[in-house]
This record gives sequence, structure tokens and C-alpha cells, in this order.
Amino acid sequence: MGKILCYIYEDMADYEVSLVLHYLRNIGKYEVVAISEEKKLLNAQTGLQFVPDMSIAEWKQTEVPEEYDALIIPGGPINHQQNQICDVIRAMANAGKLVAAICFGPQFLARAGVLEEYAYTTSCSADMIQEWGYVDSFPRGNYQENRCVVDRNVITAQGHAFVDFAEAVCDYLEIFESPKQRQELFGRIVEIQQWK
Repeated sequence: MGKILCYIYEDMADYEVSLVLHYLRNIGKYEVVAISEEKKLLNAQTGLQFVPDMSIAEWKQTEVPEEYDALIIPGGPINHQQNQICDVIRAMANAGKLVAAICFGPQFLARAGVLEEYAYTTSCSADMIQEWGYVDSFPRGNYQENRCVVDRNVITAQGHAFVDFAEAVCDYLEIFESPKQRQELFGRIVEIQQWK
């Protein structure tokens, strides 16, 4: 059984990653490990509360990217002081592991410098960032106006595209036994050439 790292933080949009984590855990048989700046109770946008399995500092001391197949990042508020996760993002991306972020989650990939080399999408527009008075760390030349963008080992999605996001991550990690199983879960027919 492999491991999936999921970054959780205060006021995160937990519902944006619920479907993908459900499929990864129950179909892909992955162990999901929640990571955050501190091991303390966190409040999500749904009102649910979460406790991380480990802190980022603990992960840096005891874990290596090779033990994980992916890092999943939900959306949430813009916070330029929230940068510890950037080291984890760089380590995972440099190791060729999947890094997947949805909605405002790609802000962390941008601050980590990863999006300089990848096409991406995000719900976080340049106009929003300017209106809120934040620094725009996104390389806007690489932005694509799509629901979900897959570029090598980086997957990004708009917040409303959480089903597309789950589908892309599950396809990347090849968790389905057959195209039929995939179609039963997502209600879409997949072309056979997509399957190895």
C-alpha cells in the first residue's frame, strides 16, 4: 500500500479534496497522511475539524519523498505567511512525485517556484489578488483557462472542478482495475488508449 500526503490548514476547502481522497483510500488502497505546520486542531470551511498526523518539521526530519506517491493540496484563503509547505512541494516535485492542488491551492506551488516550469490553472485570478492587495506570485504566462490542467507530475484545477480533479489524480495514479470500473465511478467513457 502506498502513501498519499495531504496538506491541511486553517479554513481549507476540505470538500474540494474529499472525493479524490475517498477514491485513493478506498479504491487505490492508499494510506492518507495529513500534514500541517503544527499538530493542532484545524477548522475547515465545512465546519468540520481536522488534526494532522504530523507537522511539516517532523516530515522533514523523518520522511523522504520516495515514501509518498503524491501530495494533495485543497484550496483555502490566501496567506503569504504560510510558506513551510513550499519545501515539501519542492521536494515532492523534484523527486518526480505527483503534486496536485485545487482552487486557491496552487498559490503554494507558485510560492514554491514550481509553476515556473508547468502549465497550470487556479481559481485565484490576478484581479482578485490585486483587489485584495496581495503580491501575485503566479507566473501568469503559464496559466491556462481550463477546469483542470495536467502537466507531467503537476495537476491543478479550478475550485468548481473537484470531480475533474479527482478523475485526473486517480488516472495519474492508475488506481482503477479497468475502464469499466472508472466509468462506473465517474460516469464517463474513457478511450482505451489512455490505459496501459
